[in-house]
Amino acid sequence: MQNKIETAIIPFIIGDGIGNDIWKATQPVLEQTVQTAYAGQRTIEWMEVLAGEKAYRETGSYLPQKSIEVLKQHKVAIKGPLTTPVGGGYTSLNVALRKELDLYSCIRPVQWFPGLPSPLKNPADVNVVVFRENTEDLYAGIEFPSDSAGNQQLLDFLKKNQPQEYERLRYTEQVGLDIKPISKNATQRIMKAALQWTIAHQLHKITIVHKGNIMKYTEGAFRNWAYDVAEQEFGKLCFSKRTWQILMKEQGKEKAHEIKAQALAGGSIYVDDLIADNAFAKAIAHPADFEVIVTTNLNGDYLSDAFAALVGGIGISAGANINQEKGWGLFEANHGSAEDIANQDIANPSSLILSGAMMFDFMGWDKAARLVRHALEQTIQAGFVTADLHAQSPGSHPVSTSDFSKKIIEFIQ
Repeated sequence: MQNKIETAIIPFIIGDGIGNDIWKATQPVLEQTVQTAYAGQRTIEWMEVLAGEKAYRETGSYLPQKSIEVLKQHKVAIKGPLTTPVGGGYTSLNVALRKELDLYSCIRPVQWFPGLPSPLKNPADVNVVVFRENTEDLYAGIEFPSDSAGNQQLLDFLKKNQPQEYERLRYTEQVGLDIKPISKNATQRIMKAALQWTIAHQLHKITIVHKGNIMKYTEGAFRNWAYDVAEQEFGKLCFSKRTWQILMKEQGKEKAHEIKAQALAGGSIYVDDLIADNAFAKAIAHPADFEVIVTTNLNGDYLSDAFAALVGGIGISAGANINQEKGWGLFEANHGSAEDIANQDIANPSSLILSGAMMFDFMGWDKAARLVRHALEQTIQAGFVTADLHAQSPGSHPVSTSDFSKKIIEFIQ
């Protein structure tokens, strides 16, 4: 009796600009991977979901409610880059999707593959996963234009109720204002997700990145609340720098070092923190010091792109937006829609392909995930790269988007 074939229905959003180019390159790679990894016993049934320019042309809405409902129903989806419409009144479509689905974990693994260009002497030192809080900070910031009624009301409120704070404003005319929220609940759930990832992948260190030395009650609170999760909810599995600092004061330097050494030798995860600017410096000078980073939204955006720049650029960097509590995952290319090179068959599809591998991980299709990464690595190592990587890699062989896809499929087969 034949085994029953398992079919996964996976919604996809083509995206704008180069979205069509990179999706046409990614889809056959993912299909061939599943076919090869599971000998036909698992298959994918793709379901297109409308968002972006195509959605607007066909429905009059850039993000139809029906698309949101489909994504919630199927829980796992993959998407290309979306362009935010030009003009007032439109929020980022990527942000809107993350908010609608409460995809609070933006997960961006960055690693070097042999053959990728890098300014580093030892690029293999770059192997880090950035957990970026996806719902707060500037994503939920409240902004007022400098000449708006809302702006003036906020200034008036500060002048009347917080005169000392108001006096800190050097200019009170033609000044933009932004309210930046950081909450305990959002901080603790992203920290929990990062710790669970660290444990599941048998890693040993997680670094909280913040700017708490300046923004003490937002970024500083993020640091403190993140430490609370590690110490109170994962105390048996973690040893924190904050705990070590307390031990230094209470029991002395020698005893504190001894306790720390015992904890780490016993397999405890070390949880430390870094000021954001120091983290950027260390990312370039000592990238091997990082395994998992958990950070606020804006810091995470900067840091993940900075790490990617060390190993070939954001074209090679995967991305996932996940709600671990509800089991929802939206996997996407990390870069923009690059309208200037759309429909020229020259874009790099690696980010979307690697995001597909993350999607397979999320689905429990581990063999397929490993095969995607291995085939992509073999293709790059053989010197077959798209134009963006060829420009940085003397001796490589430039190939089109579609031919790059075909080369990967050859290595899969």
